[in-house]
Amino acid sequence: MYICCIHRITIFHISYPRSMEGRGLRAGFTADAPRLLHMSEPLRRTAFNRLFAVVYFSAILALLYRHVQNLFLHPTTSFLSFSITLFLFISDLVLAFMWASAQAFRMSPIRRKEFPQNLKQIIKDEDFVGLDVFICTADPYKEPPMNVVNTALSLMAYDYPTEKISIYVSDDGGSVLTLFAFMEAAKFARHWLPFCRQHNIMERSPHVYFESISHHPSIPQFEKIKIMYEDMKMKVEQVIDKGAVIEEYISDDQQHQAFNKWTKSFSRMDHPTVIQVILDKSKDTDISGQLMPNLIYVSREKSKTSPHHFKAGALNVLLRVSAVMTNAPIILTQDCDMYSNDPQTPLRILCYFSDPALKSNLAFVQFPQRFHGLNRDDIYATEYKRLFKINSMGFDGLNGPNYVGSGCFFRRRALFGGPSTPVPPEIPELGPDHVVRKPIISHEILSLAHRVAGCNYENQTGWGSQSGFRYGSLVEDFYTGYRLQCEGWKSLFCNPERAAFLGDVPITLFDVLSQCKRWCIGLFEVAFSKYNTLIFGSQSMGVLMSLAYSHYALWPIWGIPVTFYSFLPQLALLNQVSLFPKITEPWFFLYVFLLLGAYGQDFLDFVLDGGTVRKWWNAQRMWMIRGLSCYLFSSIEYLLKSVGISTHGFSLTSKVVDDEQSKRYGQGIFEFGVPSPLFMPLTVAAIINLFSFLLVLTQFFSGKNTEGLCLQMILTGSIVLNCLPVYGAIGLRNDAGKMPTQITIISTFVSVALYYASSLSL
Repeated sequence: MYICCIHRITIFHISYPRSMEGRGLRAGFTADAPRLLHMSEPLRRTAFNRLFAVVYFSAILALLYRHVQNLFLHPTTSFLSFSITLFLFISDLVLAFMWASAQAFRMSPIRRKEFPQNLKQIIKDEDFVGLDVFICTADPYKEPPMNVVNTALSLMAYDYPTEKISIYVSDDGGSVLTLFAFMEAAKFARHWLPFCRQHNIMERSPHVYFESISHHPSIPQFEKIKIMYEDMKMKVEQVIDKGAVIEEYISDDQQHQAFNKWTKSFSRMDHPTVIQVILDKSKDTDISGQLMPNLIYVSREKSKTSPHHFKAGALNVLLRVSAVMTNAPIILTQDCDMYSNDPQTPLRILCYFSDPALKSNLAFVQFPQRFHGLNRDDIYATEYKRLFKINSMGFDGLNGPNYVGSGCFFRRRALFGGPSTPVPPEIPELGPDHVVRKPIISHEILSLAHRVAGCNYENQTGWGSQSGFRYGSLVEDFYTGYRLQCEGWKSLFCNPERAAFLGDVPITLFDVLSQCKRWCIGLFEVAFSKYNTLIFGSQSMGVLMSLAYSHYALWPIWGIPVTFYSFLPQLALLNQVSLFPKITEPWFFLYVFLLLGAYGQDFLDFVLDGGTVRKWWNAQRMWMIRGLSCYLFSSIEYLLKSVGISTHGFSLTSKVVDDEQSKRYGQGIFEFGVPSPLFMPLTVAAIINLFSFLLVLTQFFSGKNTEGLCLQMILTGSIVLNCLPVYGAIGLRNDAGKMPTQITIISTFVSVALYYASSLSL
């Protein structure tokens, strides 16, 4: 293999191959080489980022020196003043750490490009490797089965040899309704898959396709296929509404036998293993006579006396069951609401997995999570542009991006120990090199599959600690990717122009914050584990990767500076107490530089990646809102959990869409509605900032000296602007999404109490 760098663009080019294994790469000297598979290039702003980091770091040191001066060299006589200065110092230390750790993403970001159109020139269909797809769902009422069905159908319809694809659906809710939905989907798939191939359809989720095209006169089968889809949808939704399978919809004895497994003693948290082979690629064909992919329903055994480890446990069951039944070398993990938007995605990842230079230590290829249905300005910043795209390119220039739970193609071998330190499973049938030679419906295969899906199978084994997806955190994706990279594996970030996958986003503020709170608790579980990202991470991966992972693992500590800076300067402002330098002092310009520098660089990154000004503004607004809600509450909840005080368990983010909520979301109106404690600190901050800003503004226009309060006025004014949706929800709206009255009343009393307490103290 030869690697050629032209204008700092790394180009990979495969020469005359004979088989998939051991295929070499030769240098391509032009970007249009006929068999070019992938290339990468650094981002142009990398040099600027490094220079700016040096300058900005010097400014941070100057700021910290000023804090030390105020605290120790020129201490105040008042204990309260000393405490406020100390709290602001702690806040700035946290901000400094989070800024410094974020610089790891800016040191060597790269952009990649693949050329899947060249892959089929050098690999025959029979040489393509097998692909096992894992889809997890847990509740048919929060995650509607039709959403999961559309995701599965879009993946079954990949431009990939269908006999190489196996779809495994994990139903952690153990619902007969989900099984019924997939049995109906299998019937529809016999028509849908050849329809997609024949007409080269890109949107292979039926729901998305039929929503985007209401009528297609040039395709004669269009109306017939659409009617079939609507009929399937009607049956599934009727069954969901009734809460049981309707007898007239059961078409054969096989379905009767499957549904009879749901006995009276069968419950969500206590039931035996159910494995149902819905489609078998060895015998099931579509209407054109082509073999169908495997479609296998799995509901693992549950017992109230055995831990089930949430999604990580479900994925490990799928990992073992799939090893017994098909054991494909490549695994795709997919969220149930993230459908395929590009049928050539498997070909893209083969551009990397077929490269011998990468093959020895490449664990996974991660695609960014991208979403459909976002409103125009993304008011809740649920695109997570920095998390899923910008920082991932920075990760990619180091050892590779973190695993984000969906849209990730794993090498099965990577889940069984490090590249040079394999961990053999307890039985050879689970090994990544095991070859399955028996039909998946044979008694031996099904018997072993049921055994490895048992709730006690993992006892006294290394599953979840040394093998498979890792246990110990609610963010099993982040933790698993981190542990794999600590073991010596690398990853790649694949971000094609056309989104590989598109998913749903929460459309209420409560769902957004609840989801984020769950993430934050899981991140803390990683940060304070024996595999903590700072010490263990730096020893295993190096300083830059350690800092990058620590930036995420300690994400919730953003709540410290956001909370302090949302209350202390404002309460001081109400009492005419200055906390920052006057406009005539040199230190004033240091604060201005730090503020404009941080926001300016963030804005530049966001806009250069295709973001708009309004989306960026909403992203920084949501940073403040999260700091006063989910970051703050997750920190408290984690502390309580650490000392043994029980807190709420894992909860799913609802994927069910309410029409009125959807309408308000489309109009860009914030949805509160729920009387949640998450909204209380935000509402208190909104009230205090508004009154402190109005008071000092009145004093300014009345001619009073406010020179020493300039920075506090700027800070307070920016928070007031960010809180405009809160003010509207409190006083200008009468719809169901307004701020609940009890939250407004309690927050008002708390605001008044804080004001009087600060007046007496200051």
